[in-house]
Amino acid sequence: MKINLNDNFRNLAQSYLFSEIGRRVREYQAANPDKSVVRLGIGDVTLPLPACVTAAMQTAAAELGDKKTFRGYPPEYGYDFLREAIRAHYASFGVSVAQEDIFVSDGAKSDCGNFTDVLGDNTVYMPDPVYPVYMDSNVMSGRTVVLLPSTPENGFLPMPDERCSTGVYYLCSPNNPTGAAYSAGQLKVWVDFAKASGSLILYDAAYEAFISDDSPRSIYAVEGANECAVEICSFSKTAGFTGTRCGYTVVPGTLMAGDVSLRALWARRQATKFNGVSYPVQRAAAAAYSPEGMAACMENIAYYKENARLIAALLDQKGIPYTGGKNSPYLWLACPGGMSSWDFFDYLLQSVQVVGTPGAGFGACGEGFFRLTSFGSREATAEAVRRLRGAL
Repeated sequence: MKINLNDNFRNLAQSYLFSEIGRRVREYQAANPDKSVVRLGIGDVTLPLPACVTAAMQTAAAELGDKKTFRGYPPEYGYDFLREAIRAHYASFGVSVAQEDIFVSDGAKSDCGNFTDVLGDNTVYMPDPVYPVYMDSNVMSGRTVVLLPSTPENGFLPMPDERCSTGVYYLCSPNNPTGAAYSAGQLKVWVDFAKASGSLILYDAAYEAFISDDSPRSIYAVEGANECAVEICSFSKTAGFTGTRCGYTVVPGTLMAGDVSLRALWARRQATKFNGVSYPVQRAAAAAYSPEGMAACMENIAYYKENARLIAALLDQKGIPYTGGKNSPYLWLACPGGMSSWDFFDYLLQSVQVVGTPGAGFGACGEGFFRLTSFGSREATAEAVRRLRGAL
């Protein structure tokens, strides 16, 4: 062919982080078929969907088989019943968002990458280590990316400093991969900076339901955030929708770039490139945010947080520094003995058959750190703790 390609793809890392992990695990298992591997690497849930969620999905699917209740294309912005359920969810923890500002999607990962469509040639700032989609989607678009070191010295929560200027800022709290969560005071500093510099914050709140202290569950809990921030959230971790796929983005009508409404641009983008989330999935998502659904979801989250407590207790016993676990399903630990993160990955896989995520895969500042997830079953987590006790 003689067509031109997007040369920015040449600047991506050779392999996606989790693809490389999968490759190494497959090769190990092929060579060692008698060894059982415990996976605490990828952030995928293991508990089933709440009963009221699957019931709502089944009822909705049955409606599609009846001519009187059949539905075709869903609204590209989401059905009003789900947008209202999301609005009410925010209200349940004291945050006000307008229903018309809510855009339902097939997941937070999609929206994190797709929102770049409405942005021009801005400098983009993000923490290092960083969730790969923030980095890769902007590299694909050819933008300049400035990394803000996220280190033990700043509690893995970078703040505006002399490197920062007008641009687009990705923030994630509780953070993936470090598990650290911003306080209200820290987010207020970010909001004030964004307003003063004319910057935009893209705020990833996918893990908000894990917060158990007074850390904000939404950036809109901070005064003025509706003038400088877009919030992206997901049903994947709150309600176990990793395989069901549903999320949402909040773009306030008050969010303006000059005389242009970002909400109008995002609405136009979605209308052009997105045909909406299926009716059964949206009914299921609305059920997840019902009182019965949220009670079941919080039981599941408590289960994962108990897994995190078991892992944290081992790290405390071994004297290994870590963050996360309290407000997050992730524990971010320092690799023992100064090992590199990929060497530590290989050591755990080969010696005790436990899989985690090497910090270097999230960026240069992730080198020397390692992420473990609490999304496994209780049995798998307990077995991993038993094996790690002998390996650490």
